[in-house]
Amino acid sequence: MSTHSAPVAWLTQESYNRLKSELEHLSGPGRTEIVARIEQARSEGDLKENGGYHAAKEEQGKAEARIRQLTHLLNNAHVGEAPADDGVVEPGMMVSAKIAGDVENFLLGSREVAGDTDIDVYSEKSPLGAAIQGTKAGDTVTYTAPNGKQITVEIISATPYVG
Repeated sequence: MSTHSAPVAWLTQESYNRLKSELEHLSGPGRTEIVARIEQARSEGDLKENGGYHAAKEEQGKAEARIRQLTHLLNNAHVGEAPADDGVVEPGMMVSAKIAGDVENFLLGSREVAGDTDIDVYSEKSPLGAAIQGTKAGDTVTYTAPNGKQITVEIISATPYVG
């Protein structure tokens, strides 16, 4: 195995703290609460006909998946200052770009960084994100969208996301 894994997510300290407390709740009191609901529903008899039991088991599955996702993200995240304000497109940057003729503003990086805001987010692993990484204002690149179309992107600006 190579020591180079997938690029780590960049998180502000505030995002990291918020996600860490979500993880602590889910893996502590949240887990206990779901297990209690499963036990309560199980005590109501026939599991095949028991909607509450199945709902609680499904909720448990979702919670465990979120715990795994958060654990991986927090263990591999780069936490701290925003990237340098050097105009280079990289994770943690707010990018303004003309995409197929329309100007769009979005955060390059993880949805988790933007939290509950309504900011558009593109992963650096997405076709668009991979195509524009390392570019600067004034650069134009073309990438192949998932539908096979060639899309031209002109970078207008890239500034650090400050949350």
